[in-house]
Amino acid sequence: MNKEDEIRKVAYELYERSGMIPGREVENWLKAEKIVLARYAERAKTAADAPPAKKAATKTKTSKTESAKTRQVKAEPRKAEQKKASPKKK
Repeated sequence: MNKEDEIRKVAYELYERSGMIPGREVENWLKAEKIVLARYAERAKTAADAPPAKKAATKTKTSKTESAKTRQVKAEPRKAEQKKASPKKK
């Protein structure tokens, strides 16, 4: 429902509550506008005051080959360290 429809509905409710007296259309419309616009302002204020929604953590997908490459790169320095540490045989 858009603002104009809400205002129309509230204006009609005001008309009914006041005894359906003809000739108060403009008065009821203006009151309804104030009511509806105040509702929208309150909703906007409430939304602005609310804490921001938490975003779900997302995992990045890596392909099997990328994972394997990463494991190889991590493993290579260990091999080099082992070679340095082992004593040379003569």
